[in-house]
Amino acid sequence: MSSPWSRRRFLQGSAASALALSTLGTATLPAFAVTEDEYAALRATWRELILGTGFSPTAEPFRTLLGNLGRSAQGFLSTMKPAAGSLWPDLVWADPEPDLDAESYTFSGNMASGYSRLQTMAQAYCQPGTGLTGDPALRDAVLAGLDHLYTQVYNENTTRYGNWHNWQIGAPQALMDTCVLLYDHLTETQIANYCRAVDAFVPDSVFDSYSGISTGANRVDLCRGMIVRGIVGRNPDKIALAAGGLPAVFPYVTSGDGFYSDGSFIQHRNVPYIGGYGTVLHDGVGRLLALLRGSSWQLDDPGTQLFLDTVDKAVAPFIYNGLMMDNVTSRGISRNGSNDHTRAHGLLATIVLIGQGASPEENARWRPMVKGWLQRDYYSSALNNTGLSLIRASLLHSLHNDITVKPALEPVEHRLFHNMDRVTHRRRDWAASISMASQRITHYEFGNGENARGYHTGAGWLSWWGSDFGLEQYSDAYWPTVDPYRLPGITASRKPLADGEGGNWGQLMPDTAWVGGTTDGEYGATGQHLKGLSATMYAKKSWFWLDDSVVCLGAGISATDGFAVETTIDNRHLGTSGAPVLTVDGKSQPTTQGWTARFDDAGWAHIAGQAGYVFPGGSQVNAVREERTGAWKDINAGGPADRLTRRYLTLFTDHGIDPADGTYAYVLMPGASAAATSRRAGNKGWLKILANSGDQQGIRVPQLGFTAVNFWSAGTLDKIGASAPASVLIREHRDGTATIVVSDPARQATSLDITWHKGVSKVLSKPSTLTAATTGGTLKLTFGDLAGTAGAPQKVTVRLC
Repeated sequence: MSSPWSRRRFLQGSAASALALSTLGTATLPAFAVTEDEYAALRATWRELILGTGFSPTAEPFRTLLGNLGRSAQGFLSTMKPAAGSLWPDLVWADPEPDLDAESYTFSGNMASGYSRLQTMAQAYCQPGTGLTGDPALRDAVLAGLDHLYTQVYNENTTRYGNWHNWQIGAPQALMDTCVLLYDHLTETQIANYCRAVDAFVPDSVFDSYSGISTGANRVDLCRGMIVRGIVGRNPDKIALAAGGLPAVFPYVTSGDGFYSDGSFIQHRNVPYIGGYGTVLHDGVGRLLALLRGSSWQLDDPGTQLFLDTVDKAVAPFIYNGLMMDNVTSRGISRNGSNDHTRAHGLLATIVLIGQGASPEENARWRPMVKGWLQRDYYSSALNNTGLSLIRASLLHSLHNDITVKPALEPVEHRLFHNMDRVTHRRRDWAASISMASQRITHYEFGNGENARGYHTGAGWLSWWGSDFGLEQYSDAYWPTVDPYRLPGITASRKPLADGEGGNWGQLMPDTAWVGGTTDGEYGATGQHLKGLSATMYAKKSWFWLDDSVVCLGAGISATDGFAVETTIDNRHLGTSGAPVLTVDGKSQPTTQGWTARFDDAGWAHIAGQAGYVFPGGSQVNAVREERTGAWKDINAGGPADRLTRRYLTLFTDHGIDPADGTYAYVLMPGASAAATSRRAGNKGWLKILANSGDQQGIRVPQLGFTAVNFWSAGTLDKIGASAPASVLIREHRDGTATIVVSDPARQATSLDITWHKGVSKVLSKPSTLTAATTGGTLKLTFGDLAGTAGAPQKVTVRLC
């Protein structure tokens, strides 16, 4: 097995043995003959990765970014007052009862925040155009602050308290970055002190195994801290150990934290997190690959390609027109000061950075992709984000100004992430995504006082956006003001839940297995056996994904809690003054705030500038216009208490108190006009609902040659039969072929027979799981044990008679 770093710099004999020992945390001899020039080169590279390069400090937005940096640093300088237990009066780290419980998190967080402020001050000292460039008073204050923190709290004699992350990731990263920036002004004693402190809290043993806190994004952060510590302290063994620990994040996992082969990314055991920890992981790996490239520790691990592949497989599907979908951000949605757009901005820059070390083909694909996102984000473009770091801003503006790069269009694709219960459906002019929960994936995550009311985000939350509308839906104080029981697409009991229901880091999961679906890569079928959090409510929910619409079915909706159960058709965020016209069956409804109405047999509805909704066979629909008031502090203990008010227009179906076997059916048409919605409602032959029950849910769209059925139990529907629970999608093509895609979302089928009463002359392609196929007047497909496929689609192509 080849080494994860370049072999060309290895010394022979005893030094190689020392390297082997150093990975166990026991070696003291250097593994490489490293010159002072190489350490200096690594410091210079890391400095550039912090500060950015190739920009004019007098050109916008860099002039503004540098000015903001200078003002922040000046504020920190003017308020810095070293005292026992603090460096700033508002950041007291002295914990009167130091332990590892949540009450101590604030104190350890203040310690780490102190280092972050010092890093900001160091950047202002090093960057041009800050008004503090080269200011000796600022420099001396940073050096004094580093010594104060070391003497009082962050040293080898302190027992860790509060949040481990502050001691092992937050503080050491900011400390070592500051040391790189001010390296020429540090004494050898200071360097030794700070390195000893990092060694005490980030021991070599963190890399002993890929488990516990040392997985996924946390592993990358730990590697980063130790690598930079090794550079600052000129310790090749530390660099080698951490560089050798980085490739552990590259292989795809089949359980627990990390990337999966389908593009899923899990952190904290059962939380989809590509928009949070996944972003951190990509940024960290991207920077470390750039740092070590061409050095004695260059990563040549073959698993690096697996990491590069995640840009297309895991990241890109969740970015639409410059925003990162909230359903893979978990607690991040509850943090004031960021939104789905700003959370994507840094990641766009990371993709550009990673591309510089990728293959020419990958870089040529990613740069147009990112440029397209930059140009199409009309709501909050990364190019106008004055909160971006200089390195990220310089990368994005350089791409934007590169006339040789033409922006790529959004792809037409459907992606099923069966290992994290998420689905994305993308078209040129709209995109949508589903968020679900199962016995594998939590309802939601609550921890550190964050995301206190996210409890129904896994209940079939259907989020969607248009190419030139709706990009602000989740961006403007949505989460502190929305009714958490009425998220778009969910079915939920109105039973009141406590903030943080399930407890701190509870991450409760329903005991449901059938959650997932199937896809041919363009269309899709998705299903969720839903059980409510801390409630008796349950339902069977299905979504069928087409070119211009999503067909949404619900059945078996029942509860015995004594509370009403609702399915939210949609809940559009209207900002502070929006009042789009709602049309129901051709009649415009009042725009007055506080207006409510119930339509007992609605055929279709339309919200101007947003979407159309068709109700096959008619449906009971409730509509509400309301202004809702809340504060970030309501959903995040660290958020501000300022009260915010936003308008909402909500469409929902009230299934009543303690429903028994309730149903719903509607078609979502993002961006459709009122006329197009009316025409679709009047075209009775366009859609046929084959079944909507607790046993099967299925549809056929003849003009698309599309048929799909979610079999909750074995049975036959129309021309399709399944011998066990399964998701089946069939597309008949104009060239005389058909595609049949089958999955076992419950991961329980030891064998599965699928029959299709359709003439088939030949099987053209098949997966390894297909053990037998019978053609003729009826096609019979026999699959072997599918339990090990983790719910992945199994695709068969046939020639029709």
